[in-house]
Amino acid sequence: MSKTQRAIKKIEKRVASHVTKGFGSFFKSIGHFFVRIFKLFDSKLTIMIIPHSQSKVVNFQTNVFALFLGTIVTVGVLTSFFYFNRRSLSANMEISNLMNQNRETLASLDELRDENANLFQAAKRFQTSLSQSLSLLGIDQVKNSSDISSSNSDLSALFSSTEMAQGASREVADIKELTTYLEDAVKPIEQIGKMLKTQQNLFTEIPSICPVKNPNYHISMAFGPNVHPLHGNWYIHKGLDFSTWRSGDAVLATASGQVVTVAFDNSFGNYIIIKHNHGMYTRYAHLNSFRVKKGETVSQGQIIGTIGNTGLSTGPHLHYEVHIGSDVVDPAKYININLSK
Repeated sequence: MSKTQRAIKKIEKRVASHVTKGFGSFFKSIGHFFVRIFKLFDSKLTIMIIPHSQSKVVNFQTNVFALFLGTIVTVGVLTSFFYFNRRSLSANMEISNLMNQNRETLASLDELRDENANLFQAAKRFQTSLSQSLSLLGIDQVKNSSDISSSNSDLSALFSSTEMAQGASREVADIKELTTYLEDAVKPIEQIGKMLKTQQNLFTEIPSICPVKNPNYHISMAFGPNVHPLHGNWYIHKGLDFSTWRSGDAVLATASGQVVTVAFDNSFGNYIIIKHNHGMYTRYAHLNSFRVKKGETVSQGQIIGTIGNTGLSTGPHLHYEVHIGSDVVDPAKYININLSK
């Protein structure tokens, strides 16, 4: 063996010796540390409770480990108590909020049921009106295609049925039934719309609108037998008197036609006569001013003058007449007005 090899062997032995001593010292230090810890926790303590009175002194012995463990357990219990108590308060608040929401939901549900009842009352009126209109126009009645209904004409099953499918609310079943009815009602309503569209020109040639533009009018005298406001005797009033309590409100042509007269009369005051198709004439009397001339063609709804107090009149109003040939007819038969206004 050479000198170099022997030198290396010596170095290896020294390194191994130092490493062995180092590990030994390390583990020895760890052992001493745990021994000191054990001795610390095993240290005896005496706790004395000395009352202010002459009562007996209470003392008990323990060690550091038991005291430390008891402290940890006490802190853990207190921490758990406060944590779960807070969770319980949060849960109670959430439950209270849910109860309030539940009460609000129940109140909304009651309101919804009331509105649902109102909806079906309106549906009843709609059914009656639609059925009457379809009968007058000769259009087939609406048929209910629902399997629940045994009727082929209207909403009888919807309004008379008391037996509902198990698990389904009455409101939901009724709404489904109403939806089916309304879907079936679309076709006849479309037929009415087509009919009105084809007859649009006819409607504009018939005096079918109110001759006063101001909606705040009232009928001061109806058509037929009345007491004359000046003479006090009975006579036949040949038109309708519309009053808005003031002069200057617009007067409208109730149908399309040609102006044949724009004149003044001691009885009618300023008045206009319009000739319409189908042998019909309309007269507008006691006007304050004219907006058209004789021979002019006017459209339904066009302003032809203003309400006044000219001629034999007790106040500002419009005297309106409808003539068919030589006959004077009640204008209320052609326009949708409330005679009690």
